[in-house]
Amino acid sequence: MTLNEGLFALIVVGLDIWAILKINSSAETTGKKVLWTALIIVLPIVGLIIWALAGPSSGSPGPNYRRR
Repeated sequence: MTLNEGLFALIVVGLDIWAILKINSSAETTGKKVLWTALIIVLPIVGLIIWALAGPSSGSPGPNYRRR
């Protein structure tokens, strides 16, 4: 393994951990959290990209949000 490959792997692992922490702190249901986390663990790079594009936005209101 070269230095570049090791650095890339470290960055991917760091981003995966960050994404899993963001998923678990979101207001989504437990089922969705488990599915997103499993996707990122099974497919680290592809899962991270899919989550970034299609996952719940941090700016959107959670399921308990009520408009006044």
